[in-house]
Amino acid sequence: MKKSKSLLLMIALVLVIGTVLAGCGGNNANSGNKGNTGNTATGNAATDEKLAADQTLRINLSAEPPTFDPGLAQDSQANTVLKTMYEGLTRMNAETGQAEPGVAESWDISADGLVYTFKLRDSQWSNGDPVTTEDFVRAWKRVLDPAAASVAPYAGQLYYIKNAKNFFKKEITDFSQVGIKAIDEKTLEVTLEAPTPYFLGLLSFYTYYPTHKSTEGNAKWATSKDSMIVNGAFTLTEWTTGQTLVVTKNDKYWDKDAIKLSAIDFSLVNSGATELLSYKNGEYDRAGGPTGEIPSEQIPIVQKELQKEFSRKGIASVYYYEFNITEKPFSNVKIRKALAMAINRQALIDNVVQGGQFPAFGYVPPGIAGADGEFRTAVKDNYFTEDLEQAKTLLAEGLKEEGLDKLPTFSLNYNTSEGHKKIALAIADMWKNNLGVDVQTVNQEWGVFIENRQNLNYQVARAGWTADYNDPMTFLDMWVTGGGNNDTGYANPEYDKLIDEAKATSDLKVRQDKFAAAEKLLIEQDMILIPLYYYTNNSLTKEYLKGVTLDFSGAIDLTRGYLLEH
Repeated sequence: MKKSKSLLLMIALVLVIGTVLAGCGGNNANSGNKGNTGNTATGNAATDEKLAADQTLRINLSAEPPTFDPGLAQDSQANTVLKTMYEGLTRMNAETGQAEPGVAESWDISADGLVYTFKLRDSQWSNGDPVTTEDFVRAWKRVLDPAAASVAPYAGQLYYIKNAKNFFKKEITDFSQVGIKAIDEKTLEVTLEAPTPYFLGLLSFYTYYPTHKSTEGNAKWATSKDSMIVNGAFTLTEWTTGQTLVVTKNDKYWDKDAIKLSAIDFSLVNSGATELLSYKNGEYDRAGGPTGEIPSEQIPIVQKELQKEFSRKGIASVYYYEFNITEKPFSNVKIRKALAMAINRQALIDNVVQGGQFPAFGYVPPGIAGADGEFRTAVKDNYFTEDLEQAKTLLAEGLKEEGLDKLPTFSLNYNTSEGHKKIALAIADMWKNNLGVDVQTVNQEWGVFIENRQNLNYQVARAGWTADYNDPMTFLDMWVTGGGNNDTGYANPEYDKLIDEAKATSDLKVRQDKFAAAEKLLIEQDMILIPLYYYTNNSLTKEYLKGVTLDFSGAIDLTRGYLLEH
């Protein structure tokens, strides 16, 4: 691909993969150093490897994806399955962390970094129709449609495109003014608002996937396997709600010769103990993050018992609790800070999570690129400390401001998971012992949990965020006023301005300074969330399973996996 020389250095810097640790893209349904990576061999089977006769990969999803609509998806479970069913203009190479050709076989970038011209390869939808530029225009227009029946939570991911934000905000109504133009069936021109060094990586994300013309006028197309026409390596062939999903190799996929698996059989089990037992019994070929869970107390055990199958990998993800700051008393920042300071993170990691995670005192995890090296190396996450005396003082001051003698009992929501339950109970216990606060922990099914967060129908809730691309922006732009994934009610014009300024410049040092200032507002000043730890991914993989990869963010790609004789 031809790229302007002025952007090569920027792209290289932004797409550097961090080697230190960092579990929808996007919201994580699961909780999760670099370990054994022998189970993540990439590419096709080597000539001296003998493939198993049955190429059905068996794996677990601890939560059923709330949607199979790429335009509405926003969680890690949907990401895992959608990645098997769709392909964007680019796809991410897990080894290099850089975008490589997907549906687009080549592209040119203008000297000013604003205009991308993509040439589509000859590829087909699963029904045999050709994939054309109009399929991308259609999909992206729907994501930006402010009048859509369901507003796309990730519409902001397209704001890099000229006038995309203005169209979504109804400041313009003519879509032809948006920088998306189908020159012909195989040539797509995209014009950006400002140079965006990670734009090629963004195009591999599910919000940028194309959709088939049959989706027009059919609001329920993503609710049935029979109406899902896809362009990826696999098609959805079985779907029993709450029980199983099966995707089968798509013979219409342009790179079908690189696909060795005949099918991927996903069970839907939200018990880590059951998942681990099934793995040990040979019912699963892989267990653990990011799709499933190994019970925290079992991690040290399996790490010793199954050394050749166990893997621990640092990933650019963060686990945190967030507040509904529109509801009293959590509209009071002193109360929020008190709760954040009263948690012993290392004790939580050592005694409850037990996965080698690292305490978090910021929001952007290690492994994310900065102006020169890692962002987290240049910008320390020292926005607050664990301080019980200060926490008690702040709580007393906050309660007085709210006219309260004691913090009322409040709910702490978490989605169904043994790990999340243990963490919630441990933190509730810390708050009780350290601050005299009573907490009701509330378990909710994943879809209900996400919906309640989106609708601000909660007080405090667990959350996790995984990088969608290797830049601090993927963590920080979600908190702008009205952001599709801003589930806290946070609205700070000063914060919005910093993010807009970071988006408007290609100067890496200026961007880093803006990000640092924004993160300081987010955590040190406003404390709209409580950072708990930076994730590691802990998993078990049978030695005969090859080709499954995790990228720097912890997102899994199953499409190039294959099974050896065993």
